[in-house]
Amino acid sequence: MVEVKIKPLEDRVLVQSDPAETKTSSGIIIPDTAKEKPQKGTIIAVGNGKKNEPMVLKKGDRVLYGKYSGTELKWEGKEYLIMRVSDVIAII
Repeated sequence: MVEVKIKPLEDRVLVQSDPAETKTSSGIIIPDTAKEKPQKGTIIAVGNGKKNEPMVLKKGDRVLYGKYSGTELKWEGKEYLIMRVSDVIAII
């Protein structure tokens, strides 16, 4: 697990996206220009939740999120997404 010194506020989570697929299931190599943005990842850090809504996610959860969810963030050479809990669709 990656240790990051970023603490999201309220109902936000910090997610490290899975790498984009490089091959299809039939073995065809996907070029960089055709790769789709991944929609799953691992939660690296979580906020405390809102006053009346406790945080339901925890560090280490594998999640699915919307295609255009979150804000991209580059920290110490690595790329992350920071998003609200409502942008997370499911826990895997």
